[in-house]
Amino acid sequence: MSGSTTQWTLDPATVAAQVDRLPALPDVVVELIGSIDDPDADTDLLARKIARDQALVARLLRVANSSFYGLQGKVSSVHDAIVVLGFRGVRTLATAAAVTGCFSAQGLATRFDFRAFWAHSLGVALCARGIARRLRANEENAFTAALLHDVGRLVLASRFPHHFDAVVAYRERCDCLWQEAERDVLGIDHAQIGCALAGRWRFAPLVGEAIAWHHRPESCEIQALAHVVHVADALAHALGLAGDGASLVPPVSAVSWNALALDREDFLALFAEVEGQHAGICELLAG
Repeated sequence: MSGSTTQWTLDPATVAAQVDRLPALPDVVVELIGSIDDPDADTDLLARKIARDQALVARLLRVANSSFYGLQGKVSSVHDAIVVLGFRGVRTLATAAAVTGCFSAQGLATRFDFRAFWAHSLGVALCARGIARRLRANEENAFTAALLHDVGRLVLASRFPHHFDAVVAYRERCDCLWQEAERDVLGIDHAQIGCALAGRWRFAPLVGEAIAWHHRPESCEIQALAHVVHVADALAHALGLAGDGASLVPPVSAVSWNALALDREDFLALFAEVEGQHAGICELLAG
């Protein structure tokens, strides 16, 4: 691959300036993400805050009543959802609903597929949660970091639409991975941009590190979560959850693969689990 072209090169200062202009996440989203690692979080207060956001509640209940959970009875309130799913389940779902609802499909690069982007991100989140469960790791951290692992691409599509379209054209021409096309065209990739956004939105360092290093987890200081997101990303591509049939499956780091130490039966069960849930959780994309 050739080096970045002068026409489309982005320097970190330019990217940081645009990231700083992005709107802050709603307070309830920040609190939900921030409470994942807080054993003293006031769950009753958080539930009341979720309930006050009617758009968020509508998205949450739509998924709670979808094939994602396959519940017998209808869930009609946040309280009902907590009774059936537990607060952690509702918090994970509300976080996904709130984050996906923060972005508009309008004003993006012409070559950016908004629904495919989130369908892939949700697929990676499901894979990561399933891996974390089998490792007895924090499932919410895994789901959240995986959901947001490619958010740097969304920043590119919204703040640098012509640059994004140039990356798409280069990728199609050279048949290469996203991050390779970004580095060749822009001199920077979506993982670096996602790291900048994680700082802007005050994500926990663990989540920010996983976003920053999900393509190179062996270089990450806090490796465990980065390994989970890295492998989950490859699995989602392999399962065709990327919304792009022509998308290359990214190579899996041997370090990450060995660190997870999952066997064939684990992965077969995970595949079946994720494929059964994906269509249901994609109800979040319905509006």
